[in-house]
Amino acid sequence: MANLLQTTLELTIGLFALLILTKVMGKTSFAQITPFDFISALILGELVGNAIYDNETRIGTILFSVFIWGLLLYVIEWSTQRFRKTRKFFEGNPSIIIQNGHLSRREMKRNKLDINQLQHLLRQKDAFSVREVAYAVLETDGTISVLKKQQYDKPTYEDLKVEEKPVYLPVTFINDGIVDWENVQKAGFDQNWLDKQLYQQRIDHYEDIFYLEWKHDEGIFIEKM
Repeated sequence: MANLLQTTLELTIGLFALLILTKVMGKTSFAQITPFDFISALILGELVGNAIYDNETRIGTILFSVFIWGLLLYVIEWSTQRFRKTRKFFEGNPSIIIQNGHLSRREMKRNKLDINQLQHLLRQKDAFSVREVAYAVLETDGTISVLKKQQYDKPTYEDLKVEEKPVYLPVTFINDGIVDWENVQKAGFDQNWLDKQLYQQRIDHYEDIFYLEWKHDEGIFIEKM
């Protein structure tokens, strides 16, 4: 029983230590995972895992290991922000895979990227043929950015001479039968307004709604249970 409690305590402390570390390092570590970030995540997991399941390791060792590794990561992140020359080593550089509509075999070979992998990445950007692409850049996190040729690109409102309209974010009011009153109030409404909307839809209880969102220019959208 004592071992189970010790393991539970170590797991909890290790989890929160890693959460605090990721908060300190910033959200870009998840949005833009470089090879260095990937290695860092593996080592952090290994450090905490070994510390937890090693009977001779104490909680202090877990915290110390996370602190030291976090300090090293912070120093490296600081250096990449301060000294531009270090960015290439730690973060890498994007590579132009397609330039002026032509494939760069040298860059593909350097990045270990074959044509099938490139086609897969292009399809994720709604480019189903290489002929549609003017430029394609392989980013440091393994994703690809695409600039299509004009004849294959989607027309903009400016191209079509259409009057530009404001855009609005939808706001969730009810999720799985539970009302988010904070969102309702922030949108400028109250319970009476929400009840009236449900009455018009012949819905008697909030629990009967799986999902309800509101949008400024379109009103409410409802999915029942």
